[in-house]
Amino acid sequence: MQTREQNQDNPLRHLTRAQFMALGGNAVVYVKQIKGDQLAELMSEDDLPQDGEFHIVVSADGSPLMVADTQDAVSDWLSERNFGIVALH
Repeated sequence: MQTREQNQDNPLRHLTRAQFMALGGNAVVYVKQIKGDQLAELMSEDDLPQDGEFHIVVSADGSPLMVADTQDAVSDWLSERNFGIVALH
Protein backbone atom coordinates (compact mmCIF):
# COMPACT_ATOMS: atom_id res chain seq x y z
CA MET A 1 0.00 0.00 0.00
CA GLN A 2 1.36 3.41 -0.97
CA THR A 3 1.44 6.22 1.52
CA ARG A 4 0.16 9.69 0.75
CA GLU A 5 3.77 10.87 0.56
CA GLN A 6 4.57 8.33 -2.16
CA ASN A 7 1.49 9.43 -4.12
CA GLN A 8 2.67 13.06 -4.08
CA ASP A 9 5.22 12.39 -6.86
CA ASN A 10 2.80 10.99 -9.42
CA PRO A 11 4.26 11.26 -12.96
CA LEU A 12 1.12 13.08 -14.09
CA ARG A 13 2.21 16.03 -11.95
CA HIS A 14 5.22 16.55 -14.24
CA LEU A 15 3.46 16.64 -17.62
CA THR A 16 3.75 19.78 -19.71
CA ARG A 17 0.66 21.68 -20.84
CA ALA A 18 1.05 20.14 -24.32
CA GLN A 19 1.27 16.64 -22.85
CA PHE A 20 -1.94 17.23 -20.84
CA MET A 21 -3.73 18.43 -23.95
CA ALA A 22 -2.59 15.31 -25.83
CA LEU A 23 -4.13 13.20 -23.06
CA GLY A 24 -7.38 15.17 -23.23
CA GLY A 25 -6.32 17.62 -20.52
CA ASN A 26 -8.99 20.10 -21.56
CA ALA A 27 -11.53 17.50 -20.37
CA VAL A 28 -9.78 16.68 -17.10
CA VAL A 29 -10.56 18.57 -13.92
CA TYR A 30 -10.21 18.04 -10.22
CA VAL A 31 -12.08 19.44 -7.25
CA LYS A 32 -10.21 20.54 -4.19
CA GLN A 33 -11.48 21.79 -0.86
CA ILE A 34 -9.65 24.96 0.13
CA LYS A 35 -9.69 27.40 3.05
CA GLY A 36 -10.60 31.04 2.51
CA ASP A 37 -7.11 32.32 3.28
CA GLN A 38 -5.57 29.98 0.66
CA LEU A 39 -8.22 30.94 -1.89
CA ALA A 40 -7.72 34.64 -1.17
CA GLU A 41 -4.02 34.24 -1.90
CA LEU A 42 -4.64 32.21 -5.05
CA MET A 43 -7.25 34.61 -6.44
CA SER A 44 -5.74 37.85 -5.06
CA GLU A 45 -8.97 38.59 -3.20
CA ASP A 46 -8.88 40.24 0.21
CA ASP A 47 -12.59 40.08 1.08
CA LEU A 48 -12.98 36.30 1.47
CA PRO A 49 -13.66 34.86 4.93
CA GLN A 50 -10.27 33.57 6.08
CA ASP A 51 -11.69 30.51 7.84
CA GLY A 52 -14.36 29.77 5.23
CA GLU A 53 -14.41 26.45 3.37
CA PHE A 54 -14.58 26.57 -0.41
CA HIS A 55 -14.43 24.10 -3.28
CA ILE A 56 -12.40 24.97 -6.35
CA VAL A 57 -12.62 23.24 -9.71
CA VAL A 58 -9.25 23.26 -11.43
CA SER A 59 -8.33 22.10 -14.92
CA ALA A 60 -5.60 19.51 -15.28
CA ASP A 61 -3.14 22.24 -16.24
CA GLY A 62 -3.80 24.05 -12.96
CA SER A 63 -6.12 26.79 -14.22
CA PRO A 64 -8.99 27.58 -11.82
CA LEU A 65 -12.36 27.13 -13.51
CA MET A 66 -14.93 27.62 -10.77
CA VAL A 67 -15.17 28.38 -7.04
CA ALA A 68 -18.13 27.50 -4.85
CA ASP A 69 -18.96 27.41 -1.17
CA THR A 70 -20.80 24.07 -1.35
CA GLN A 71 -20.14 20.67 -2.89
CA ASP A 72 -23.69 20.74 -4.29
CA ALA A 73 -22.88 23.89 -6.30
CA VAL A 74 -19.81 22.16 -7.72
CA SER A 75 -21.85 19.06 -8.59
CA ASP A 76 -24.50 21.18 -10.32
CA TRP A 77 -21.85 23.08 -12.30
CA LEU A 78 -20.05 19.89 -13.33
CA SER A 79 -23.31 18.22 -14.38
CA GLU A 80 -23.79 20.98 -16.97
CA ARG A 81 -20.32 20.43 -18.48
CA ASN A 82 -18.93 17.69 -20.65
CA PHE A 83 -15.78 16.70 -18.77
CA GLY A 84 -14.65 13.20 -19.59
CA ILE A 85 -12.84 12.61 -16.31
CA VAL A 86 -13.44 14.26 -12.97
CA ALA A 87 -11.14 13.26 -10.13
CA LEU A 88 -12.02 14.42 -6.64
CA HIS A 89 -9.18 15.25 -4.25
